[in-house]
Amino acid sequence: MTNSFRTLDDVDVKGKRVLVRVDLNVPMDGGKVTDATRLERIAPTITEMSDKGGKVILLAHFGRPKGRDDKNSLKPVAAALADVIKKPVAFADDCVGDVAAKAVGAMKDGDILCLENTRFHSAEEKNDPAFVAELAKLGDIWVNDAFSAAHRAHASTEGLGHKLPAYAGRTMQAELDALGKALDAPTKPVIAIVGGAKVSSKIDLLENLVTKVDALVIGGGMANTFLHAQGVKVGKSLCEKDLAATALRIIDKAEASGCAIILPVDAIVAFHFAANTPSRAYGLDAIPDEGMILDVGPQSIERINAAIDDAATLVWNGPVGAFEMTPFDRGTVAGAKHAAARTKAKKLISVAGGGDTVAALNHAGVADDFSYISTAGGAFLEWMEGKPLPGVEVLKK
Repeated sequence: MTNSFRTLDDVDVKGKRVLVRVDLNVPMDGGKVTDATRLERIAPTITEMSDKGGKVILLAHFGRPKGRDDKNSLKPVAAALADVIKKPVAFADDCVGDVAAKAVGAMKDGDILCLENTRFHSAEEKNDPAFVAELAKLGDIWVNDAFSAAHRAHASTEGLGHKLPAYAGRTMQAELDALGKALDAPTKPVIAIVGGAKVSSKIDLLENLVTKVDALVIGGGMANTFLHAQGVKVGKSLCEKDLAATALRIIDKAEASGCAIILPVDAIVAFHFAANTPSRAYGLDAIPDEGMILDVGPQSIERINAAIDDAATLVWNGPVGAFEMTPFDRGTVAGAKHAAARTKAKKLISVAGGGDTVAALNHAGVADDFSYISTAGGAFLEWMEGKPLPGVEVLKK
């Protein structure tokens, strides 16, 4: 996949001012970073370019500020990044203008500088050409290492790619390689597991997947909409009854594309939406009118695991039950552990992404055993929907 993109292998950064778009949008509490995963992911790109004598200038956003706002300053994040990469990271109080220009001008080869939140300027999200030009003055080349922001055509995520020679950083490269192996040029058969609460948020995703994969497992609240569309009584379960026709259309499209749709055949039902509330397994022909489906049942777990056994490649987005509450995490945990075991045995390429998915795999204790976990929420979903990502398109050779 990355053969078609310019990467750091295609450029000598020594002595060059390298504008690097990174993802520093990390969780914070009381001025401290509470999860450094994203910082650890970008470390290889930053240290490689610094070690090769590039002047590494970091561009990033943080939060959703409306203008300058100290609560959304990148200063504490830059300090946390320095701890992760074990190198000093200087900080400039703005990303354009005299402050930024002076800070960049003072850099020596190998230095690392973090510029202030690009979103302090409204022109960033508008991809304003004048703002892009101001940013471009600070660099000789542009490296995009923020796949998580690649679905946005902003000044620092896409605009700079039209002004400066553009390259994918190592994190971006790893993501594009993993995603290429999952859907663009996969080892077949390919299975997708898609869960989550609502069909409405994943119509484009399902429409694209049924044309790309050999089997599609649908779980979570969205499965109830498909079951309802096929005449199953789902009681008080979460269900978008107005989308029954959409569900049937997706089933027809899957059939035309030779994609098997795998829906639950039994369900774990409770009468209250709460952890550890009394629950039991029911067949689909016997869901009580007052009951709520909160997880797939034991026979459904066996079907999901059998589908995983048949696959060479797995793409996973979304839990198959209300995994944040015990015991309704069983279906998700069982599937995740089975996929992880197949991956460790070198029988499966497994790629997963989306916020709830990462949380679910961490909860199952198997995140490290998957082939690749994408921490990019919106960008991962848009890629699964088959949409071109502006911040990736601009890196193509």
